[in-house]
Amino acid sequence: MQPLVDKSEYERLKAPIQRVNGSQFGIFQKDAYLHPHKGWFEHKYHRFCDLLDKIEAAEGSLYDFSLGFKKLGFNETEDGVWFREWAPGAKEVYLIGDFNNWDRKQHPLKKDQYGNWEIFIPKNPDGSYPIPHNSKLKIHLLNANNEWVDKIPAWIPYAVQNPTTLAYDGVYISQQEEHRYKWKHPQPKAVRAPKIYETHIGMSSSEAKIASYKEFTKDVLPRIKDLGYNTIQIMAIMEHSYYGSFGYHVTNFFAISSRYGEINDLKELIDTAHSMGIHVLIDLIHR
Repeated sequence: MQPLVDKSEYERLKAPIQRVNGSQFGIFQKDAYLHPHKGWFEHKYHRFCDLLDKIEAAEGSLYDFSLGFKKLGFNETEDGVWFREWAPGAKEVYLIGDFNNWDRKQHPLKKDQYGNWEIFIPKNPDGSYPIPHNSKLKIHLLNANNEWVDKIPAWIPYAVQNPTTLAYDGVYISQQEEHRYKWKHPQPKAVRAPKIYETHIGMSSSEAKIASYKEFTKDVLPRIKDLGYNTIQIMAIMEHSYYGSFGYHVTNFFAISSRYGEINDLKELIDTAHSMGIHVLIDLIHR
């Protein structure tokens, strides 16, 4: 995963934030009906400025804050694995999964001043990583209401549904080279007039079934290219528990839907689209 722009470009584009009173907002010069609400606009704006000041004081910049994937979730080092989860209301947090036989108290996390919980798990004596690739896991926590609950880590990139209980488990995706997809084609150059083909992977088959990333890559992408489209917009790509919702009630913010296949299958789809000169837009639903 890489940021869309580098830090130098962010600094060039960044607009200075200046504290002003409500009467100076340009919107009030265009819409007189908003005048009675000037105080509320000013209050919200100052709250935003206060929060931005706190973020920049703690993280260095809003750009650095946006690189949360380098800190939160799972991150492998030469010595082992760091796991971090933001849960400011939790009283206790433990990491559980196949790697520790789902022992609910073996791997406790520690909390910092910002509500981040973390744990470092060193490599095994044989040099292997402590959490196997594609193994299932969750966090076990005591919430603010003194209830013990199991949750999928917020930054997990993949989750699968248990066919019996219908509950979801997070899946650990190793960052080691042998598990990474090898990109073959660069992203196409930007187009001035995108011709967008909106699509849903699961509904893309002529058969009465949920289609896969691989099937879409093989059967549908060539037809999209032949029709002259230069962009596809993929719907319902985030993991969602109820298929009939069309992906509008997501289970996890950063996990792709496992109904259509694995992470590298989606990357292969995107890579193949790029080889055809087709841009790929992901329709994200954060609710």
